[in-house]
Amino acid sequence: MDVNISVTDLYTIGIGPSSSHTVGPMRAAKRFVDHLATEGLLIKVNRVLVELYGSLALTGHGHATDIAILLGLSGARPSEIDPEEVEPGIAKIRDMRKIMLGGTHEIPFYEDDNLLFLKDQILPEHSNGMRFSAYDKAGEQLLTKDYFSVGGGYVVSYHEGDRAETRGHNVELPYPFTSADELLAIGQETGLSIAEIMLANETCWREESETFAFLDAVNDAMIACIRRGCEAEGILPGGLKVKRRAHKLYQGLMENPERASRDPLTVLDWVNLYALAVNEENAAGGRVVTAPTNGAAGVIPAVLKYYQRFCAGTNQKGTRDFLLTAAAIGAIYKKRASISAAEMGCQGEVGVACSMAAGALTAVLGGTNEQVENAAEIGMEHNLGLTCDPIGGLVQIPCIERNTMGAMKAINATRLALSGDGTHVVSLDEVIETMRQTGVDMLSKYKETSQGGLAVNVVEC
Repeated sequence: MDVNISVTDLYTIGIGPSSSHTVGPMRAAKRFVDHLATEGLLIKVNRVLVELYGSLALTGHGHATDIAILLGLSGARPSEIDPEEVEPGIAKIRDMRKIMLGGTHEIPFYEDDNLLFLKDQILPEHSNGMRFSAYDKAGEQLLTKDYFSVGGGYVVSYHEGDRAETRGHNVELPYPFTSADELLAIGQETGLSIAEIMLANETCWREESETFAFLDAVNDAMIACIRRGCEAEGILPGGLKVKRRAHKLYQGLMENPERASRDPLTVLDWVNLYALAVNEENAAGGRVVTAPTNGAAGVIPAVLKYYQRFCAGTNQKGTRDFLLTAAAIGAIYKKRASISAAEMGCQGEVGVACSMAAGALTAVLGGTNEQVENAAEIGMEHNLGLTCDPIGGLVQIPCIERNTMGAMKAINATRLALSGDGTHVVSLDEVIETMRQTGVDMLSKYKETSQGGLAVNVVEC
């Protein structure tokens, strides 16, 4: 049976800098400890060994995977942890060389021995593989589990047959769809918009009011992230000495309100600002919304904020419809391809976010379902082949600016789609399959390994 994907799977509130390399590993570590507790084994544990493979091993230090593992083993959840508490908590573990599993059971923990980055090895199921093993005082293995972070903070454990933190993914939906063609057909048969179809499906998991509350919380978190990014100054962590730019841009825009009357493209500066603010917060380990990933977390908030501030007739329903429409598009990508840069390159992250945002903006500006599908297709078609080659394994260069470009492409895709009647040559399903094939063919050095592209051609400062 095909696994159903909820709007809560597409948007999760967590911390940066990476959904697949930070949020996913933290969830996996916590799940492993929870499993030990459930099996009555936690009290017997004297040693834990964590082995990271593939892309997690190659870029894990730059993506704070080590920190995420320590936090998860300690019982932390990405959605609940205070970013301000991360640094002192990690410092305590490293200074004491002890870790409190699940917050209740203390064991020795030496990172050099207990957390291994196996850069020359890969697990066959996925390039973002993790293996957790627990041992008692006699050295006997109590439990071992493999987990895979498959994009957007989504964690798979094939041993458990479990695909996500949320439950009920095999419920019977009123309007199931696995492709854009199926989604359009449902709309034609029922007269429902894509947002209405997605909302109807969500009622299988929760009351409509709960879904609205979730969407409102996602919007609030996105806007709060933009605000924090506009206020923060300084140098981003990691060693590249990348300066935050959002604050200076924000000040310049606020100090020159008349600029818009002289330069009609000033609105683009605001969109750039929104995307920069979010992704600088993400790079600093701040609280962001995975949408659908952390590396691409700035695209959807930037386009959503553009809609709320610069478009006529905006309201709360429009914001909710925006997020629901984007989620429906993102669900198709997750089902038919992947949103993991370790599998698809950055076309699977910024490209997918651009496609989601383009379709969502088209919907709330009055576009038909066919125009929404057209905009989403345009958004991806012109991101095909986009590589993931972060310098130093950090989600900074080219990732931060790339989110501004994704937001711009999304807005332009909307304008192109709204200028037509929804008919076009290349379908969204065809472009998703093309993205998938391109990702499969793409050399691994261009898929979040920092072994190719800018990562090797730019000298780290």
